[in-house]
Amino acid sequence: MQNNTRGSLIWLRLTRFTHQSNLLSNDFLKKFDLTTAQFDVLMQISTYEPLTQSELAEKVTVTQGGISRMLSRLEKEGLIARKQDWKTKTISLTKKGCEKLENAFKDQLAFQSSFFDECLSKEEQKVLYTLMSRVQKNSENKKNDI
Repeated sequence: MQNNTRGSLIWLRLTRFTHQSNLLSNDFLKKFDLTTAQFDVLMQISTYEPLTQSELAEKVTVTQGGISRMLSRLEKEGLIARKQDWKTKTISLTKKGCEKLENAFKDQLAFQSSFFDECLSKEEQKVLYTLMSRVQKNSENKKNDI
């Protein structure tokens, strides 16, 4: 364990933070009858609609099988609609889905922001954002190389 590089330690820290943040968000979002994954899926659909299931799967951290089950549940709850257009099935939010997302959005945004606002200065947040943007772009380049 002593041979860890600083990069691997940063990665472990990010992974642990993401896991803890998701656990806390799941508890926080219960009052909106949503999970963190459902919130993410609704956000992505809202941002990019209409989109296909495979396009959605690329944007979220849910497996292809998991996304299929989740979309079935969200459709059953009346939050999304799937429309068949010849060979392509697209996904969009329903009015009920838009209202649920709108109801949860501000509170979830404030909750997530609190992780940073409570312990980092504005300048530190700016630096962290810049650094994480650079790391994310590098990971996207690696994805294209594989």
